[in-house]
Amino acid sequence: MNKEYYNKVYIPDIVKWGKITMLLGIITCFGPALVISVIYGCMPPVSAIIAGTIAQISVSGAFYIVEPISYFPILGIPGTYLTFLSGNTSNMRVPCSSVAQEAAGVEMGSDKGSVVSTIGIAVSIIVNIVILTIGAIAGNAIIGMMPEGFKQALNFLLPALYGAVFGQFAITRPKLGVVAVVIAFAMNWLMKNGFLSFFPGTPSYVVILVAVFGSIFAGKIIYKKELED
Repeated sequence: MNKEYYNKVYIPDIVKWGKITMLLGIITCFGPALVISVIYGCMPPVSAIIAGTIAQISVSGAFYIVEPISYFPILGIPGTYLTFLSGNTSNMRVPCSSVAQEAAGVEMGSDKGSVVSTIGIAVSIIVNIVILTIGAIAGNAIIGMMPEGFKQALNFLLPALYGAVFGQFAITRPKLGVVAVVIAFAMNWLMKNGFLSFFPGTPSYVVILVAVFGSIFAGKIIYKKELED
């Protein structure tokens, strides 16, 4: 692999077009709201906008910090742009990226890993669009023909996917996997028993922040000890 081309040509072009497409994506996201408010005059009061913004940030604000930091080593620079523009980050893009790199036998975080990750994510986006198109056209009819037990089982798809991704990484780092599980369970227990109620809004974002950055800190300590041994 030509590292000079990767660092001096490929990545600068990715960053350039990544910024452009992300800005276009932001504008597109606000497009329907602007059309409804400006053209049709359906403008909610400012107080409602502020209340809705605060409610949304309290629920998902932690993800704005956690996901780019925690997923970047897996996705790489090009994959990060693709992932956060297309969505379905943790339930589709990250698993596709990690599986593609594992299948290709490349190291995550390396230049080769970044290229393979980009290919895996790009393919997942294309497949996603095709499946969503079919689902939008014939989704209700297909689901209606499924047995009731099968439809109920679909509710467990996302937890199963999270567990599979966690297991994939925990196998290579079992000590860190145990620590991460302990931190996550401890924080969930604290939240469910009201010990985090003094935080504003729904304190689930505190659980996410502590679990992610606590696991990163624990991983750093474990890695240093392994080097010393």
